[in-house]
Amino acid sequence: MGAPSNPEQAVKLVFAGPVAAGKSTAIRSITDGEPISTDVPVSDGVIEGKETTTVALDYSVVKLGQGTELLVYGLPGQDHFAFMRPIVLNGAFGVIVLLDGRDPALLEHCRSWIQVVTENAPNAAMIVGITHTDLVHSFSLESLREVARGGHAPIPIFTFDARKREEALQVVRALILCAT
Repeated sequence: MGAPSNPEQAVKLVFAGPVAAGKSTAIRSITDGEPISTDVPVSDGVIEGKETTTVALDYSVVKLGQGTELLVYGLPGQDHFAFMRPIVLNGAFGVIVLLDGRDPALLEHCRSWIQVVTENAPNAAMIVGITHTDLVHSFSLESLREVARGGHAPIPIFTFDARKREEALQVVRALILCAT
């Protein structure tokens, strides 16, 4: 892990979203080795059932072939780490906004994280990935699509299981297609 072996052939991907959306899990799923992580034990009960939370960033490298490396970063989801957003988003070719399908504030989080990305990485490709939809009785993408249309080009939305490597990689591939 560490610095890319050839910085000229490296592209930066960022996973962004609120706490417990699955950013760290998705990063672990798509990388071959254990990512560099700044996870610490949850001390203030931020979210039920979550034992750790990211306080600075997650980082890993994925070899794409032909010498190209994908530098993968995960933003912390807590608002008091918002100062990290412009730092990590700077230079990103693409951003996957991850959201938890069980979250009662799903639409507001979608709106606010799209705004964060738009303000801090205006030239980056963006898609939205929704996790945990298998745990929701009746999940619909319609209201999310309305939010994702809000005043700009539509943003693709995908549901996936962040724990499953192939599903997480499919979302990354979709982002790469959107960026080209």
